[in-house]
Amino acid sequence: MTGDDDDRYRGRIEGEQLPAEEDQIGMRLVYMILIWVMIQLAQTVLGVATLIQFIILLINKAPNERLAEFGTDLGVWLAKAARYQTAASNVKPWPWTELD
Repeated sequence: MTGDDDDRYRGRIEGEQLPAEEDQIGMRLVYMILIWVMIQLAQTVLGVATLIQFIILLINKAPNERLAEFGTDLGVWLAKAARYQTAASNVKPWPWTELD
């Protein structure tokens, strides 16, 4: 990944975000539990995508670009989810906000 790519993805993760209301502590707990479940599912999807990409690399000697882009998008979503989970941000990840 080039420096330009790093800057672009860093902007997607930490860039300007729409202001978000701070949730009541009880509702934040509910969202945190839901997002935790979604993170667990995302990790499973990432594992499957990794295995598929490795098989593609073995066969074609080149990565599948669409799968690579999906992995990048999934990584950005995971980073945004982690920021909400750790209270670094009040912006909830997709599906509560746009998946950019």
